Amino acid sequence: MDSVDRFIQFNNETIDARQLMHYENVAKALTKNTLLAINERKLIEFQPVEQTISISVFWRHRDEQVMQEGRLSDIFLMSEGFWKYFDVTIWQDFLEEKPTELSKFMDQLLFCIEEFRLIEMIQEKRVGTQKTFKTRIKTYLDFHKQQLRVNIQKGFLADAFISYLYISLYEGTMYVQGPDSFKLANNIIQKVYESKATQQSIDLVFQLYFLLNEYVKEDSLLQYYAIISYTSLPPKDFHYHRGVKNAELGEEDKKDTIEEIFRSWHRENEQENGVHLQYELEHGRDGKAEQAIDAEEGQEGHEITMTGKGKSSGNSKEGQVDQSSNDQSSDLKKAGKSFGKEHINVVYKEQRIAITDAFDNKNLLYKYRQEHAPYLKAFVQEMKKRLDQKRIDKRTNLTKGRLSTKLTPLWTDERPKPFYKKNAPSIQLNAVFGLLVDGSASMQDKMDETKKAVLLFHDVLRELKITHEIVLHYEDAYEATETSQPNAFEWIHKLEDGQKDNGLDILSMIAHEDNRDGFAIRWLGKRLENRAENHKFLLVFSDGEPSAFGYAQNGIMDTAEAVLEQEQLGITVLHLFLNDHEATEEQLNLFRLIFGKKSATAPSLEKFSEETLRLLRKMLHLVVQGS
Repeated sequence: MDSVDRFIQFNNETIDARQLMHYENVAKALTKNTLLAINERKLIEFQPVEQTISISVFWRHRDEQVMQEGRLSDIFLMSEGFWKYFDVTIWQDFLEEKPTELSKFMDQLLFCIEEFRLIEMIQEKRVGTQKTFKTRIKTYLDFHKQQLRVNIQKGFLADAFISYLYISLYEGTMYVQGPDSFKLANNIIQKVYESKATQQSIDLVFQLYFLLNEYVKEDSLLQYYAIISYTSLPPKDFHYHRGVKNAELGEEDKKDTIEEIFRSWHRENEQENGVHLQYELEHGRDGKAEQAIDAEEGQEGHEITMTGKGKSSGNSKEGQVDQSSNDQSSDLKKAGKSFGKEHINVVYKEQRIAITDAFDNKNLLYKYRQEHAPYLKAFVQEMKKRLDQKRIDKRTNLTKGRLSTKLTPLWTDERPKPFYKKNAPSIQLNAVFGLLVDGSASMQDKMDETKKAVLLFHDVLRELKITHEIVLHYEDAYEATETSQPNAFEWIHKLEDGQKDNGLDILSMIAHEDNRDGFAIRWLGKRLENRAENHKFLLVFSDGEPSAFGYAQNGIMDTAEAVLEQEQLGITVLHLFLNDHEATEEQLNLFRLIFGKKSATAPSLEKFSEETLRLLRKMLHLVVQGS
């Protein structure tokens, strides 16, 4: 049976990222597979290669409670039912043996029967799921009752019988109306209640086929189940190899369940994860690379021993890298698994931004700072006043504290108070800031105003002597492929720079191609994670949702996960949406999905700097309160 391999989203609807993470946690707990991911497709389905379970769009646009319980029932059915108790090997035999004329019809019958068997099993094993499945069954019964009437009227008997079977299983054959030919199958349908294994379900499907094939002449038109694609499974003679020699010994274990199939894909990825070689997960081809005599097997822990050479004509020596400054290193690093499953094939470089147009930018820098001067002065004074309020003035005539040098009151006063307390030491703001600036192509028309806002951010933190880092991030869309997605982080101001003035670096920012936000947030989070400061803030300046190679569909979810990961590490993530007009309701909802309530929007280009100050004021107020 074909899976729904090309599920096309006709709108921009997205599941709440935090809800989706909750579903993922439930699935991971039930399957004990920490790599498992959840997405939404037309039908419930497994994708072993991507280590993904899909929930169905069937539950969209329903009552909130029904939608929530319906999606959970998908998770329970897939991760506790089909995952553990669906026999894949027997199913593969069934696919080869079944007739071709009603192939799709027989597939749907099998999964309908298996769904019933597995739901009964899950409810018996986990009583707490009964309420969830009750909602699922009621909703699908309403759906199939309507489908039964429509398909009988249209003469689509195969589709009508699938609905007839579903209603019969959950309500009983006495309470379902259908053609006389369908009622001939009632005795076979009754046997479904006795089915205890996939093989028994297959036997019943063949019985139904031989009974109905003289009445049902055309295959079903609609698809109600996908579950798992035949093409996503290895062939039956597939060897889960550890090398050519081991492959000759044959398959180590028989792979019967979907759980085993997923584990097999995972083991293959683990073994073939090194930086030297890449393998396809097909018939065993382990060992030396064909075109490299001294090549060795790739392993996760290996250091990268070779870096790619750029196309620049400035390289005068083959393969040589300038080591005069670590900041200017152009060595590509491999992201691997350290930055999330969406970025396994990302390679990235870290370097100082190249200063451009120094003479012109010096004049522009002076102009911008003149414009910012009143705002900067007022803001810094406000922060210092707040700090002064936290100081304690020197107090005398106290009953405890430090002993004063003036002891006369001991003899002159009836109740002497010869003690005092010193002034509290001046408070240094105990915070560190990281700022990620979106370097994608869509920022081109907003870059001038973005530079002003970043410059103000930089000057405020320099004036208050607060450690901070500013980084421009982007992905090279022209060089990105399925196996390699080059990213770059250009340091504008590093944590180690202290109060160094990097104004010219800020004015050297230019727009590039794509933005891989989840990856960038994790990268900067690692920079901030082990800092000693009590308050850690990570700001994201961007003009839209994440967009990079193979990242469009999963970028929102991945970025939301990255934000939650930072919050768990004690790093507060805030977002400023940069745009030349008011954000739409759809955009606001999207930002809330990713950043929660910690997202702000600038209504116009001219308001970037003003909104930046507002965010800084809010964050620094928290720092002062905690000092």
